[in-house]
Amino acid sequence: MQACEANRVVALITARGGSKRLKNKNILDLGGKPLIAWTVEAALEAASIDRIIISTDDEMIADAARAAGAEVPFMRPSELAGDTSSHLDVIHHAIRRIRETDADVTHLVLLQPTSPFRSGADIDAIVRMVVENNADCAVSVNEVNDHPALMYRVAGDGSLESYLPQSGRYVRTQDMEPLVVLNGALYVFHIDRLLARDRLLCAAPLAHKMPALRSLDIDTEEDLIQARAILASGLID
Repeated sequence: MQACEANRVVALITARGGSKRLKNKNILDLGGKPLIAWTVEAALEAASIDRIIISTDDEMIADAARAAGAEVPFMRPSELAGDTSSHLDVIHHAIRRIRETDADVTHLVLLQPTSPFRSGADIDAIVRMVVENNADCAVSVNEVNDHPALMYRVAGDGSLESYLPQSGRYVRTQDMEPLVVLNGALYVFHIDRLLARDRLLCAAPLAHKMPALRSLDIDTEEDLIQARAILASGLID
């Protein structure tokens, strides 16, 4: 990508073992290959990515990632692989290890292996957005299916209360302001600016919009069933 010629971009796929809700989810079969392979292959398709590196504590995940075409130059230490481990600490650890041998890396693309349907084009688009705008960070989003204006809470007496303040004026669904939610598929960071703050996201992330179909995040058995149904439908190759 021309926009990235002066930059060096690393894709980091974070995939620990020991998942609770869906056992071994990162290497479960989806369409004839391990789940993590979908993310590795999307990164391989992206012209903006210079290296694809896995951070994992699990040898089976590491083997599956290598077979798909990624690097596993280090293993994640056990203190960063627990249920309560900070994702920011995991990323900082990976950046330190990467820069031991690759000091010129400027940008990091964080890819979670539970988002199999993001594409190489998605990766290139969000990297281009960050580079061309000299932005601190960007995230992928998709439009919400259920607008919060249509949501309710159950009061103590069992009755429904509107979740958002109501203006008293009826608004058609198609006239409501479009809202988005982070889908977890893509995060891009200017590395030096990421290291200078104590939180993952910058103050005003740029947004790369993705359709809901490609935004599926697999965290439960139901999510996996849905992903396999999407593949069976032919809507995604």
